[in-house]
Amino acid sequence: MSPVIPLLLALGLGLAGWLVARARAWTFKRAAPQGRLASLPTYHAWYAALWIAVPMLLFFLAWDYVCSQLIVAHVLASPEAQSLPEFGLRRGTILNEAYALATGDAQRVLNEESRALAEPFREAISRYNLIGIVIGLVIAGAGAAYAFLRLKPDFTARTRVERLVLIALLLASLVAILTTLGIFVTLVFETIRFFGMVSPLDFLFGLQWNPDPMSNAANPDGDRYGAIPLFWGTLFIGAIIAMIVAIPLGMMSAIYLTQYANPKVRQWVKPALEILAGVPTVVYGYFAALTIAPAIRDFAITLGATNPSSESALAAGLVMGVMIIPFVSSMADDSIAAVPQAMRDGSLAMGATTNETIRRVLVPAALPGIVGGVMLAISRAIGETMIVVMAASTAANLSANPLESMTTVTVQIVALLTGEGSFDHPATLAAFALGFVLFLVTLALNFIALRVVKRFREAYE
Repeated sequence: MSPVIPLLLALGLGLAGWLVARARAWTFKRAAPQGRLASLPTYHAWYAALWIAVPMLLFFLAWDYVCSQLIVAHVLASPEAQSLPEFGLRRGTILNEAYALATGDAQRVLNEESRALAEPFREAISRYNLIGIVIGLVIAGAGAAYAFLRLKPDFTARTRVERLVLIALLLASLVAILTTLGIFVTLVFETIRFFGMVSPLDFLFGLQWNPDPMSNAANPDGDRYGAIPLFWGTLFIGAIIAMIVAIPLGMMSAIYLTQYANPKVRQWVKPALEILAGVPTVVYGYFAALTIAPAIRDFAITLGATNPSSESALAAGLVMGVMIIPFVSSMADDSIAAVPQAMRDGSLAMGATTNETIRRVLVPAALPGIVGGVMLAISRAIGETMIVVMAASTAANLSANPLESMTTVTVQIVALLTGEGSFDHPATLAAFALGFVLFLVTLALNFIALRVVKRFREAYE
């Protein structure tokens, strides 16, 4: 059954219940003494609509899973399915092709046995879809009966509706927490599996990164899983080179736009600056690979450098720094603009110049927001992948020379998980260990940012 049908059915019945309950509540209002109700007619309407639509939608979500199991069981019990292989990939392929034929998603099949099963699938789909709709209507009717029997002049519908909305908001807020918890548990579980094959000391302090997906999984070489070159590449490109570009340019842009720019200039420049945050990273990657990297190589040759790489950490870091300028600039701009005007006026009244007011009053007062923007930019930079892949290569290199090729943790995670390696091999599980380390680093940056923001906010409030 198409998911649109249950959704439209639930919304339609809910709307009908809303209209009927509202009309009934108006009759209560006319009959009640002095025309007073415990809740407005609108809340009576929403109470009835929620009791009709929500249980029906929850049932259809559960029925979608149950129905698929019942359909397969019905088909397997048919005489046409007796010639199917008992187990294996071919059995599953035949069933999938027959289901595609029955639903009209496919016109041709590779296995002729699928055509014989198409009709049982059609029969089962029609039967169980009809059963699902009937049960859904019964549930909607039961919900409507329950809601309408409770509608009375003294019924506190507003309290009940607001309680349901509060529960929905609570569940929505738990999504982020549960998602983070799920990511953390998955990373921890797979990281423990990896450390059962490779020593954590070899991984965290090794200087060579060269995992081999084709090696013996039972006896991996721990010396090939040293992640120090990856950590250094991530730090060097994302937290050093990119920040050298982003922090000065972002801060100077914010100061100019808030203190010196004409309102008309600000009206054009600020949106143009924030457009940088919306450019896809693959566009930055092409720009870095086709324009910046060759220019840096040619410039290095002009200065006398020997064999500079056309894929350099400097190219990736420069473009990454340009990409995250809006994160620094926007946060600094908002923080500086939020400093009370009295602090500016007081500084200027004491004889300080505009330059001194900015350096000694505005920037220190806005420091919590500025630090938050910088930490957000660093977190964004160390998680970037596409620019590094296209401009800095995938070679793990432990070097302080920005003209050499390097790679980062995120690039290696993609490289390890996009191959055909088994998830029981240490070369694949290493991606989860790298992700776990990156998760801890990002979490530490967030804690540092919160600590700094709290400390300086207390100092300047």
